[in-house]
Amino acid sequence: MSRERLLAALAEAGREHSTTAVMFHTAVSARMGLGMTEAKALDLLRRLGPLAAGEIAGHSGLTPASVSGLIDRLERKGFVRRIRDTEDRRRVIVEIRNDGVAGFGALFEDVVQGLEGLYATYTDEQLELILDFLRRSAEVQRAATAGLG
Repeated sequence: MSRERLLAALAEAGREHSTTAVMFHTAVSARMGLGMTEAKALDLLRRLGPLAAGEIAGHSGLTPASVSGLIDRLERKGFVRRIRDTEDRRRVIVEIRNDGVAGFGALFEDVVQGLEGLYATYTDEQLELILDFLRRSAEVQRAATAGLG
């Protein structure tokens, strides 16, 4: 396959991957009673631990004003709580309320099992390449998101 055709196929596969991921997460978010942005903010907090609003903005590419409203909605729905930073009482940290998200892991079981089966078909070297691509493409998307804000 020529490079031109390969790049076109990559672009198409990337779009398909993006669409299927958005549709999956939209369905999961709806089951959780959340909007997509709310669910992804919870994902950030689950992966990175408690964060200040500015840190959520930095990791998500959302504007600080958008993040403030997002935190308000998540807190109202019982998914997060605001706590004072123990070192700097002026700083507020947002953390997940585990009782608010209990049971949501089951929504991901099928996709996790499917991906584990897929990973098993690749060598460690291939997985390292895939991991590098995913990390670098996520950074490209984060920068593009920030550019829209």
